[in-house]
Amino acid sequence: MKRSFAVTLALITVLSMTACGNTADNAESKADTSAPAATEAASEAEVPAEEESAYTLLGDFTKGDSDKFMCSDGWSNGNMFNCTWKKDNTSFEDGVMKLKIDSVIPDEYTAAEHRTNDFYGYGLYEVSMKPIKNVGVVSSFFTYTGPSDGNPWDEIDIEFLGKDTTIVQFNYFTNGQGNHEFIYDLGFDAAEEFHTYGFEWKADSITWYVDGEAVHTAEENIPSTPSKIMMNVWNGKGVDSWLGKYDGTTPLTAEYQFARFTAAE
Repeated sequence: MKRSFAVTLALITVLSMTACGNTADNAESKADTSAPAATEAASEAEVPAEEESAYTLLGDFTKGDSDKFMCSDGWSNGNMFNCTWKKDNTSFEDGVMKLKIDSVIPDEYTAAEHRTNDFYGYGLYEVSMKPIKNVGVVSSFFTYTGPSDGNPWDEIDIEFLGKDTTIVQFNYFTNGQGNHEFIYDLGFDAAEEFHTYGFEWKADSITWYVDGEAVHTAEENIPSTPSKIMMNVWNGKGVDSWLGKYDGTTPLTAEYQFARFTAAE
């Protein structure tokens, strides 16, 4: 019995690690929103073993892909996103997940997006990552749902603008209404080493964290719709005043060690 279980577990692990891209080289069910608050933010960046994890969701990318996530493939989000998502631009190697911006022919770009299959509500969301450092691109960690899910557009963002990775931008949307941008000066270059970033989403507030320290809180018109957890990298067009003009450099890669969620109690 134990031997059979071990073989089955090994097979599941191999299949999950090959879910997106190439591990060497390169749908939806709604969540419970009844929980009122999240636990206190954690500052450590260590990734516990998934089978021993106290997290509601843990994507430990140091071990490869997880069947809780999927790669976007074959579509774009519109004009501002000057790229098309390709699953082959996501890879698991060197103990991290790599999301890549690339080009097949001049002026046509592909990018990468990794998202959960399920929706999650109030709680603590965290990521360990190194963003891309290059003008005109974005590296992100966020929650999102919208009309494609049959929901209002609700979103909570952590975004790194490649033109200056010593700052991070926080934002959120409630039923499509945004304009809540907040720029935080990190005091270090996020592209040089891994740090943990996160936000605690409550019914009446969102608090963003950097390495476990609360750095910004919003308390007005807070989103409430359970959302997918998403990470992506992309190059922009027509938003030079925000991102700077993309110079066409490829390939560009952001790295992620983990993404995790702790549901509110």
